[in-house]
Amino acid sequence: MNKRIVLNLMLAGLTSASLAASAWAIPQATSTTNKTTTPAHPATTALRPSASLLKPASLKLQAPAEFNARFTTSKGDFVVQVTRAWSPRGADRFYNLVKYHFFDGAAFFRVLPGFVVQFGISARPEVSRVWEDAKITDDPVTQSNTRGMLTFATAGPNTRTTQVFINLGNNPNLDGMGFSPFGKVTSGMDVIDQFYGEYGEGQPSGNGPDQGRLQKEGKAYLEKSFPLLDTIKTAVIVPPTAAAPGNTAAGKQQ
Repeated sequence: MNKRIVLNLMLAGLTSASLAASAWAIPQATSTTNKTTTPAHPATTALRPSASLLKPASLKLQAPAEFNARFTTSKGDFVVQVTRAWSPRGADRFYNLVKYHFFDGAAFFRVLPGFVVQFGISARPEVSRVWEDAKITDDPVTQSNTRGMLTFATAGPNTRTTQVFINLGNNPNLDGMGFSPFGKVTSGMDVIDQFYGEYGEGQPSGNGPDQGRLQKEGKAYLEKSFPLLDTIKTAVIVPPTAAAPGNTAAGKQQ
């Protein structure tokens, strides 16, 4: 059974200035208790698994040094640029999630204006289930959580799985808490600012979606109880734009 780990900004070490900057709870992800698993049958362990969202261990591609991903949402498109050197493990995980369409159909289930917008729980419960324990080791924090930066949510050290947040404001207090940005929004922040946020903080702290139920029930839970949330239609890796002849600046991200 999923166990929600609620971390808040009343952690030791935060200054009163940090608390004043944001009254919201930090970007949090659900956590699971230790579970026993049945060993695979010997006849199947020798088979090389095909890459599949239902087999997290098969999605191990290394991301390019830089790449762009375009998210088409219910409010419009936005593009993020990922720099692998900033947070290598995070960039690799995000690259695989986008490439294999993990985010398609997922909702922006936690929208806190001026703080963060969070997403990354699959619309399909069977997919969420197999990714619960697909944790990656933390990366050092090399960039600050400023507006537009993209970062993985956690349930504690070394617990990153699939949940991601976009900083809607400048949140430098998150830097010292181990939140390592791996990319930035290069276009479409105006789209992101329009995402529906009236449900507020998630349960049990607020009236928004419960992460545990979302993982177990998927899209049906949100459609019934939180129908106004914005969603991702599709997320894809965007090929680099070729420079136009005679114009070396073409395709450059501003």
